[in-house]
Amino acid sequence: MPDGVVVGVDEGVPQGGPLSPLLSNIVLSELDSELARRGHRFVRYADDCNVYVQSERAGMRVMASLKHFAVRRIGDSSIERRLRLKVNEAKSAVARPEKRHLVGFRVRRETLEGEIEVLLSTRSKERIRERLIELVPRNWGSSLDACITRLNAYLAGWLNFFGICTNEARTFDTLDAHIRRRLRALQLRHWKEKRTIGRKLIALGIGAKAVWRSVSGGCESLWAMSHTSAVDRGLPNSHWDARGLYSIGRAWRQMREQIALPAQLTLRLE
Repeated sequence: MPDGVVVGVDEGVPQGGPLSPLLSNIVLSELDSELARRGHRFVRYADDCNVYVQSERAGMRVMASLKHFAVRRIGDSSIERRLRLKVNEAKSAVARPEKRHLVGFRVRRETLEGEIEVLLSTRSKERIRERLIELVPRNWGSSLDACITRLNAYLAGWLNFFGICTNEARTFDTLDAHIRRRLRALQLRHWKEKRTIGRKLIALGIGAKAVWRSVSGGCESLWAMSHTSAVDRGLPNSHWDARGLYSIGRAWRQMREQIALPAQLTLRLE
């Protein structure tokens, strides 16, 4: 629907449609076979493919050859003529793997140990931040529990996809802290006036002097107030745990423990 106008499609499938990955797998099967024949290490999802080589020079050579690779049964037909595909020059590049995005991930090789790490791409980090703004908006007309319920459903699904990351503990903890701060700011907005905010914090066990220093200490916005000492202590992490807030960092660590723990072997000797 370009510009909101429905347009009939006589050829191809809509971008992002559920049929697109399936058809890509069928059409690009020949590309997979050619990459495997050459002995390349590669990852492909739908029409997005990363090929991993040893050096930049090798990358330039492989990039040029793949644009014009010959299908063995067809002779010298190029990928564009044989498969009727066009390589996207703007999105194609030769670069270090940690600089490239593939289905929301990037990979990095540790220099000393040589282990391969799976990390979030920069685009994925930006998108989750944008999504959190939508899920925990400044103005939320319903209850805070309803907001947490909606937020939990998204976070659990998000981590089910990105949970294969191997070294993103700090990123996940930062996201948890950002979510809690947004919820604190939303709670303050529900309390509305500074007088009410002060009374609520005192009722939560925070000293009156510390409360009024934070509430009346020059914080012009609820966002700024949401990270003051009194608010952090009045609405600590345990407060959100008790309300059932999903923790990305804690859930990810539990997933990693399940992967790391070997199965227990029990032997019974007769």
